[in-house]
Formats: sequence, C-alpha cells, structure tokens
Amino acid sequence: MHGARERLAEVGLRWRLAGWIALVVLVCTGVAFVAVYRGTGTQVRGQIDSELTGDAGDFSHNLALARARTPAQVLQAANRYVRSQPFTASSTLLFAVVPNAGTSTNRPELLQGGPRDDGESATVQAQENRLATKLLTVREGYATLALPDVGNLRVLERAIRLPGTVRAGARVLIGVGEPLAPVARAQRGVAHAFVLAGILALAAALLGAYVIGTRVSRPLRRMAALAARVDAGDLHPRIEPSGGQGAEVRVLADAFNHMLDRLTAAFAGQRAFIADASHELRTPLTVIGGQLELLAAQDDPPIEEVRRVERLVQGEIARMARLVDDLLLLAKSEQGQFLRIEPIDLAPFVEEIWHAATLRGDRSFELDIVPAGNLLADPDRLAQALRNLLANAIEHTATPDGLVRLRVQAVANARVRFLVEDDGPGIPADQRERVFDRFHRTDAARDRASGGAGLGLAIVRAIAHAHGGRVDAGMAAAGGARIELELPRFTVKDAAPTAAHLLAALPHGRQ
Repeated sequence: MHGARERLAEVGLRWRLAGWIALVVLVCTGVAFVAVYRGTGTQVRGQIDSELTGDAGDFSHNLALARARTPAQVLQAANRYVRSQPFTASSTLLFAVVPNAGTSTNRPELLQGGPRDDGESATVQAQENRLATKLLTVREGYATLALPDVGNLRVLERAIRLPGTVRAGARVLIGVGEPLAPVARAQRGVAHAFVLAGILALAAALLGAYVIGTRVSRPLRRMAALAARVDAGDLHPRIEPSGGQGAEVRVLADAFNHMLDRLTAAFAGQRAFIADASHELRTPLTVIGGQLELLAAQDDPPIEEVRRVERLVQGEIARMARLVDDLLLLAKSEQGQFLRIEPIDLAPFVEEIWHAATLRGDRSFELDIVPAGNLLADPDRLAQALRNLLANAIEHTATPDGLVRLRVQAVANARVRFLVEDDGPGIPADQRERVFDRFHRTDAARDRASGGAGLGLAIVRAIAHAHGGRVDAGMAAAGGARIELELPRFTVKDAAPTAAHLLAALPHGRQ
C-alpha cells in the first residue's frame, strides 16, 4: 500500500488530474446508468401491468356478455375468447378456471396437461406442470413467474362472479400474463447506450483533463524551472503573470516573486553582514598584530611601551568581546526563549536606568513624568534596549550642553511608548529605516569613529519585535534624532505617578 502511494506521488499533476476526472466521470456515469436502467425497467413493467389490467378487464367483460347460465357454457365462452388470441413468446397468456367445468387457456400444454411441444424434454414439462399448479392457485393480484421456454412472465389473476349463472355464488378465476422480454430488451438497450456513451465520455474526459492539466500546471512548471535556477544560485528570474491565468495562479506568482525578493534582500544582507562582521573583527586584530610585531621588534622594550601595548590590546580585545556578545544576542533573539517575561513596576525601573545613564557624560538630561503602572516584559532586555537608545543619544550630542531627553507615554490598547530625543545631527530621512540594520551607520554623523559597531539599534529592534512591539526613527523637535520604542501589555495604575523627575538643562549631567 505504501509503495503504491509512493508510485502515485511520482505521477505528474496532469495525469493525476486526468485520473481523478476520469474517476469522477465513471462514478457519475455509473450512478446515472443505475438510475436510468432501473427507471426504464420500472417504466416498462408499469406499462405491462397497465396492459394486463386492460386485458383482464376485456376478458371478464367478454365472459359477462356471453350470458352463460351453466359452468359448461362459461367454459365454452372462455374457449371461444382465448382461442381467438393464441399465445406466443411475445403475446398475452390467457386462462380461465371454471369450477366443476374445467380450464380454458391459449396454451394447453401449460395448464391442460396436453402433449409436450416438439423437442421439449420431460424435465421442462415437469417445470411447466409445477408452474401450472402455481397459476391455478387462487391468489389475486400480480405475480412474476418463470416459464422454461419463454422466460419471466408477468401474471395478473382475478376471481370474478358472472351474473345469470345457475350458481350465482360460484367464482371464475381468470388470468392474463405477458412475457417480460420487453423489459430485458429495453434495459439491454440502455446498457449498450451507456457503455458506448461512457467510453466516449471517458475518452473525452481524459483528453480534456490532460489539456486542462497541461494548462493549469504550466505556471507550476515554470515555477519549478525558476526554483531550479534559484537553487543553482540565480536569484534574478521572476514570474511574469499573464492575463489568462486565474486569480489563484496570480496570487501564487506574486507570493513566489515576493519570496524571491526577500531571498535576494536576505542574501544581500547576509553578505553585507559577513563582510561588516569580518571587517569589525579584522580591524582590532590588525591593530593587535601590528602592536605586537612592533613590540617584538625591540630587543629590550621599555616598560612604558609594554604598558601602552597592553592597554591598547586589552581595549581591542574588550571591543571584540562586546561585538561577539552583541552578535550572540542578535542570534538568540530569533529563538523561542529569548525573553523571560515578568511584571515590571515601570516608574522606578525607568528612573534607575535614567540615573545610570546621566553618569555617562556631561549633557543636558531631561526626563519627563513616568506614568505609574506595570509592564509585562523582560526587565534585562528592556533595560538593554533603553541603555542602547540613551547611549546612542549621548554619543551623538555635544558636551556639555547637548540635549538628551527621555519621555514615557501610556498610549491606547494597553501600550507604552518610550521616546529618546537628542539635538545632535539627526538621522537623514532616507536612512531612518536602515539605521536598525546590523552594522549600518549614517554617512557623516553616526560612523565608527563615534564608537560602537553599528549593532545597538539592531539589538533594540530585535528586543522590540520579540516583545511584540515596534521601534521607529524620526526627527526630534530640537532637530536631532528621535527613537520611539513601543511595547504592549502595559497596565496603568489607578494612583497618580509617585515619582516625577523633570530635569531641564542640568549642567554637566548632574541631578
């Protein structure tokens, strides 16, 4: 069974579609055949029953018109009627059983014990005798019996009383029967017609299904060919949807093209990431190697030179360690257990981070009122994101009066927004989306010389997305950069804020 499924899975879409359509056509044809076959038999049997009813009525009416008064006279009238209508394989069987007189029939060998027909065996005659016994049993209504040399016979029997007879209470049994050969012929005709029509319909269905399957699978084959080219490393081909394709194929083509666009961007970003990471790691290694070579070239280097090289090497090693830590953090952000969510009392949490940030340089720090409430988030990751934003603002503002402002706002849908603003050179409008990419820096203000490897904002975005939030860059009112970090699952407390630090133009960053 499993092997048959595997072989079926290897069959092309066109042939599978043709097979399914052929199966549907066969099932529908079979259902229609059964319905028409049985309906035809029922209809012809109904016509035969109607004819039998009429023949029985004519027979009984003819006997009534004879005005016979004795059983013998009734039998004579029945003989006259039935002999005028001899029985054949396609005619009507007539018989009448008159009490105390005998039986009249247009087939004497069946009911009157006459001689066997030419070529008729004793076995056949015995079967006819048993059938005669059944026919002579008074059982009014319709019945179907089998004659040896005629086939199935539909019989209608009636017991009638004739007016004017001496024995008024006596009843005469009359019977009429017709062969059911017309039913079989009609059903054979239906079967032959359905076989021929079924063969033609099946052939047409297979041909039509193959043509339809070819047309339907054409874009899929094109996609398969393009996928093979993509697998070989060529990301440039795209599917051009044609006007004759259905909406589903156009949606699939658009999704395929969008996937290729994302793959192209992802591969380009990966190549840029590898190049930038390699460059960031190569620079301190080059500095360390050069300094060690310079130190090794001296036979007896002074202690001051050794201390200088030691400090420089330690600084470069610390820089590489931070870079590796940041890269590991970004890699972990794509995993399922990156966050450890717990309730955070927002006001004291922000104040603690703010206090630590004001010790990093001489700036004009401003903190607006922090709304009281609880935020469901990872405190370590959120603290890291806010520290990165504040460090970014500090690095790109001038000492001692550069403005660094933090505002926290409760917004709709149980969300909280953190806004970090500065009065530095700002972020050009065409770079406000790319500043969150790894190793990205603006051309002038936010370069390597200002410190960092360009991963701070990328980490902020990873933390925001992990929490189900967002981060955007814009321009502050003071002309510098404004970074908005918005997170969900914030619950405002009923009481007013308990702590509010509004620090305006504090000299040297002291509170």
